[in-house]
Amino acid sequence: MTDSPAAADFTNDLALALRLADVADEQSLPRFDVSDLKVSTKADRSHVTDADLATERAIRALLAQERPDDGILGEEFGTEGDAHRQWIIDPIDGTANFMRGVPLWGTMISLAVDGVPQVGVVSMPALSRRWWASTGAGAWTATDAAPRRLETSAVSSPDDASVSFQSITQWADAGQLPALLRIADRVWRDRAYGDVYSYMLLAEGRLEMVAEFDVKEYDIAAAVPIVREAGGRFTSFSGVDTIAARSTLASNGLLHEAFLRLAHSPTNT
Repeated sequence: MTDSPAAADFTNDLALALRLADVADEQSLPRFDVSDLKVSTKADRSHVTDADLATERAIRALLAQERPDDGILGEEFGTEGDAHRQWIIDPIDGTANFMRGVPLWGTMISLAVDGVPQVGVVSMPALSRRWWASTGAGAWTATDAAPRRLETSAVSSPDDASVSFQSITQWADAGQLPALLRIADRVWRDRAYGDVYSYMLLAEGRLEMVAEFDVKEYDIAAAVPIVREAGGRFTSFSGVDTIAARSTLASNGLLHEAFLRLAHSPTNT
């Protein structure tokens, strides 16, 4: 994904995104693992909770105050405003985990300019963890001592790589199960960590590849600057620089082309 011009400064936008994450945490965390959580089914048969709705409403309310001229794309309430500068929001990524009391869920907040994510914040309050990045300013995570800059791993061979494939069903439905088996047969370790947490593990240097299918822009936009600024690459599964392809292949950068070849060339070993 092409970076913005070098002169662009997203400092204020990142500061706002971090404030949005604070507001989101205030809504989501008190509703996690409670007995009276309200759950309904959307038209696409996916679940939505009262926490998803309240979290996105709170984010939109603050954006209306602070960035009234910017557009918004959110999972629960759709698109509004100008898409030139567009805030892309997933109020709770990992709703299934949220519903079952599994702490691997988080809020994803991104600012995209002309379709390219330039700011990303991922907050996982049940883990007391947060990650953030903006173009040209590096990728960071919070620690007890001070923010720590993120770097993807230096692993340079698929044989030594650890990967996250998200879901066998995802790959089978996409007609890519043979590709998954080729990758799993080649790499050192394969796991399905799932959802946004996989991308954060990649940015921290703990994985070398994450790939998935049937994803919308709000499922991945916030992860893009974090992975990219940590030194990784983030494309569609076919290698295209876009967040609109409904698939992803993110890597530590060093192994990106190798994984693309492995995924798309059955004879490649």
